[in-house]
Amino acid sequence: MKAPDFLASHASHVEAALSSMLKTRQCVVADVLLDAMSYSLLAGGKRVRPGLLLESYRACGGNEVQRVMPAALAIECIHTYSLIHDDLPCMDDDDLRRGNPTCHKKFDEATAILAADALQALAFELVADMDVDSDLRCKLLHSLALASGCQGMVGGQVLDMQAEHDAASGKHVELLQVERIHLHKTGALLHWCCEAGALLAAADEKQLDACSRYGKAVGLLFQVADDILDVTASSDVLGKSAGKDAEQLKATYVSILGLQRSRELADEMRDIALDACQPLGDEGVQLKALAHYILERGQ
Repeated sequence: MKAPDFLASHASHVEAALSSMLKTRQCVVADVLLDAMSYSLLAGGKRVRPGLLLESYRACGGNEVQRVMPAALAIECIHTYSLIHDDLPCMDDDDLRRGNPTCHKKFDEATAILAADALQALAFELVADMDVDSDLRCKLLHSLALASGCQGMVGGQVLDMQAEHDAASGKHVELLQVERIHLHKTGALLHWCCEAGALLAAADEKQLDACSRYGKAVGLLFQVADDILDVTASSDVLGKSAGKDAEQLKATYVSILGLQRSRELADEMRDIALDACQPLGDEGVQLKALAHYILERGQ
């Protein structure tokens, strides 16, 4: 399925802002480090996470995109740092990302690790420098730390590794274990995008609740769809090595539920996301389209 036009538009603006942001640091960052950061950060992709933030912001009445763009760049920095680490030999050990050699293959492992570390720190710098109310800025920083750290993405990655070890040891992995992994590893950041967009737009209680519920549903939807794609799509379509989940005994929805039930679950999560958009009225139409795209991408 082709990405919705509005997502492509958000991606274009994010891409330009990322490039400009990196250029302002040319004189203060070592060349090889900036090259590695730029290589991974500007490697393309649909920019779903910043797109979610910007569209949630717009759906709640926000109309100053450039003022909130640093938050969109920040989430892309966090996401990219996580991809660089995921691809390392000590983690998922992958040579391909977005159709290109992974960062540690293009440069070396040490440079890749440091580039990822720098992108993580840069994300918090971008939010800290935002031209918004100081209380909101602190709230966004705190919630981003929770979503990306030991109680969010990083914690989910550890749970994922533990489940992989359990599977290799012959232990049965339960569905609740898989859900816990992905609510943290993938869902936490996607949920942050939706809530942050709403907060930046000064959303009312009904709008904030709608974006929060939508973000939780989309977080699980994204991972179920990703698990399905890993066994149904080619490496060319994925932009990374296909079939890695089964090869590495990953705890996935497909490995627990099978392909058909996983597809049914993805449909259920999509429907929950669509229902969450109802309080947003006509302003939620594009968020609905994004939920459909997340489910059907790669098809």
